[in-house]
Amino acid sequence: MTLEVNKIWCKGCYICVHFCPHQVLDLDEMGKVYIKNAKQCTACGLCELRCPDFCFTVSKETQGGTEK
Repeated sequence: MTLEVNKIWCKGCYICVHFCPHQVLDLDEMGKVYIKNAKQCTACGLCELRCPDFCFTVSKETQGGTEK
């Protein structure tokens, strides 16, 4: 599983942090999202789904390769 964040696109709306069921994300001192607890991420995709600025890419690893 990989979770990638494009902080440049983030406007700090807090939607992703609010919807993350495992508290993986948080906002830094500049108001941009960052991954604070990557080990807790289950690749549910809620951050990617809810982000209005398309800051996230969630990929799940499968036996045949990577699935997006």
